[in-house]
Amino acid sequence: MDTYKYDMHVHTAEVSPCGKVSAQELVRLYKEAGYDGIVITDHYFDGYFDSLGHLDWEEKIDMFLSGYNKALAEGQRIGLEVVLGIEIRFTENVNDYLVYGIDADFLKKYKELYKLGIEGFKRFTRGMDILIYQAHPFRQWMQLADPALLDGVEVFNGNPRHNSMNDKALAFAKKHNLKMISGSDFHQKQDLARGGVILPRLIRTPAELYALLRDDEILDLIETN
Repeated sequence: MDTYKYDMHVHTAEVSPCGKVSAQELVRLYKEAGYDGIVITDHYFDGYFDSLGHLDWEEKIDMFLSGYNKALAEGQRIGLEVVLGIEIRFTENVNDYLVYGIDADFLKKYKELYKLGIEGFKRFTRGMDILIYQAHPFRQWMQLADPALLDGVEVFNGNPRHNSMNDKALAFAKKHNLKMISGSDFHQKQDLARGGVILPRLIRTPAELYALLRDDEILDLIETN
């Protein structure tokens, strides 16, 4: 059986303020590291969009998608699948959530999702093909979300500059029967290939990723010490 390696948590320097590697370069790095695909999850929060000034919302989303679009073009050139996701931080606290299933049209249609809060966002997206995972929920300053508002948890976060207490995240997910993912939380070269998932087939679109996650088709989690 063929299997495929994907990183579920990757940031570009073009969009995420803490990102240090350009979209084109990180795609090449992941290809060289033996991955088949990545999910670009740039930071979606009020500070980023406020920094873009008086652009209209569609123009702001075009800017937000610039890292993803560059990664996608490079991935198509060298043979690495690149899928869109987001890491959203609501204005209510400093929690981060990885969201899968959204596409560019959704982001342009619905403005300023960060104002909704996790409860409002869950209510707003009910019935949509969207899944919400709390990222690194046991990091310092984070608050555990109500598990009823989550579809899953990032149970392994490979970022070497943070103590994400992954063992506690895993126990939390198991206790509440939540879906589980792993990601590198890539921002710098040293973060490369420190997490991810093993999939049974290639995934090319947010809709395909949503369906695979919904049906619990992840074969294994990648965990790098």
